[in-house]
Formats: sequence, C-alpha cells, structure tokens
Amino acid sequence: MRTFYSVVAALVLATGAQAQDTPAPPAAPAPADSLDFGEFGDADGQAARTFATQKVLYLSPTKLISLGYEGQPGFDLTTSGQTFDPPLTQEVERFRGLRLGVNAPVISRSNFILNLGLTYWNTSVQVPGSPGLWQALNKGLRSTGVNATVFKPFDIKRFLLLQASADLNGNYRSFGDVSSQALTYSGTAIYGWKPNDNFMWGLGVTRTYRAGQLLHIPVAFYNRTFSPRWGVEAVFPARANLRRSFGTSSLLMLGYEIEGNAYYLGPVDGQDIFLRRGELKPRITYERQLAGFVWLSAQVGYRYNWRFDGFTTQNPTGDDKPLFENTLGNPLYFNVSVNLVSP
Repeated sequence: MRTFYSVVAALVLATGAQAQDTPAPPAAPAPADSLDFGEFGDADGQAARTFATQKVLYLSPTKLISLGYEGQPGFDLTTSGQTFDPPLTQEVERFRGLRLGVNAPVISRSNFILNLGLTYWNTSVQVPGSPGLWQALNKGLRSTGVNATVFKPFDIKRFLLLQASADLNGNYRSFGDVSSQALTYSGTAIYGWKPNDNFMWGLGVTRTYRAGQLLHIPVAFYNRTFSPRWGVEAVFPARANLRRSFGTSSLLMLGYEIEGNAYYLGPVDGQDIFLRRGELKPRITYERQLAGFVWLSAQVGYRYNWRFDGFTTQNPTGDDKPLFENTLGNPLYFNVSVNLVSP
C-alpha cells in the first residue's frame, strides 16, 4: 500500500512540474474602441482640399453631342457697290442648314477640367441671279472648328475659365477648296468667383469674330440660380438667357445670342472677298428630356442682320471700305436639335 501512495505522489509532482514549464496563453487583444486614432495621419502628409465646381445648381444641361437643323423663310437681299450700280434686290430663296457639335471631357479632376470640342455649321444659300458675289454665296457658307475649354479652380471660391477656338469659314465644298485665308482664331479668359452653389460670376477679356469682325472686348460671366425654378445664364455681351425650369426634365429660356464670323469666299470678279457676317438673335428656347440623357431642343427667334458686307481683307482697318454692301431682310428663324447631355 505504501508503494502505491509513493507512485501517486510521484505522478502529482511530475504533472505540477510540467504545468510550470508550459508557457501561458497570449492575452486577448484590446477592444477596438480603445484604439487611439490620433496616432494615424494622411498618407501624403497633406490635408484634403476642396475646389469649386464648374456649374451652379439647376443649370441647363451641358450638350456633349448635338445634331440640329436651322432655317429661315425667304427674305430680300439688296447688294450695292462695285458691279452693283445701281443696287440690285433679289429674294433669298434658301438660307438653312445642318449644325453639329461635339464636346468631350478629356481631363476631369476636382482641380482641373479640360474639354475638347468640334463644330460644323452649314448654311445652304440660294440667290437667283448671275452676279459673281451671289454665285459665290450660292456655294454655301460653312464653318468647321475645333475648340478647347479649361476650368481651373484655385480653391472653393476662385476659378479661372479659358476658351480657345480655331475655325475654317468659307464657301468650300471639299477639303481641296479649303484655304488658310479662311482661318480665324478666337479666345476668352475669365477670372471668377463662386460664393455658393447657386452663384458664380467673373470678369475677363475676349478676342472674337461673333459680330462679323475682329473685336477685343471685355466680357462678364454670370450664372445664378435664384430658386429651383428661376435662373440666369450669361456671358455678356455674347449671349444671355433667363431660365425657367419645370422640374428636372424640361425648361424654357428667353434670351439672345450674337453669332457670326469672317468667311473667305475666294476670288470674286478678280478680287479675293471676305464676307463679314454678324447676326443678333433674340429667341425663345424650349428643352425637354426625351429618354435618359437624350434631350430635345426647339428654338424660335428673330434674326436681325448686323452686317453682311464684303471686304478685300479679313481684318480691314478703319480706312478700308467694303467692295459690296448687303442689306438683308430680318425674318423669323427656327432651330431644332437632338442632344446627348452630360449626367
């Protein structure tokens, strides 16, 4: 019996010694709410910055692709000068054509946006008669251009808006007819402020042919939303619109736009002719969502002729007199387009 108790005691001592040699299990991790988040920082060591966006709330949709058609009913054209003595008057039977515009974002970051665009405007003209100037007009007036727009915000309230374009304007019908004399260059630079999401404005300068002649003038940029229904969109003096929104799927705009450029018509009666075309268009525009990002735009207005005269140079000085002076009737006009807009 004594031997049995001796064996039991030896086993107990051995078990105790083995327990002392076995390492203790690791302690349970601290609960998540005990972490000190102050120990963490930004990966690049800089605080995140916020920049102004390029739009105000409820702004009319930005057109990425636009396919439209513009036309005018017949009106009288009276031409004087050079071979037109006395002046001749004839009805313009056709003055209409296709308008295509493409505008694509190339770089879109919070602190820099670059858009590139392409435009093609065609005006088919028909003036019955044999004079050389009228025959040159009957080839049609076309404008093909490329443009770039940069929006550079400096912080949440200040921004710089830049726009540049190059256009081929003339009566060409193929690339073989294109002349470097048909090129015009335009540009605008605006420094602006955005006090809040409903208001942005700016001041700048522009080089433009909108009125049919080269001008260097100041411009004012003004986009403001007064309520979900009412707002103003303007780049003075080029265009301005009072906007009335009907929910998020339709809107009505009342305003005006100045259009035009200098067109190279080639040799007419032995001399190169540049047509200075400028138009003022008061108008009403209705835009409505058709499906998704596809919108319809319908416009009707009054085309007031500013100038439509022919010179021997693209940029005449004050001493240069026109070879041809044209007086146009001022009809109503219409423009209908289908547009793919940005989200």
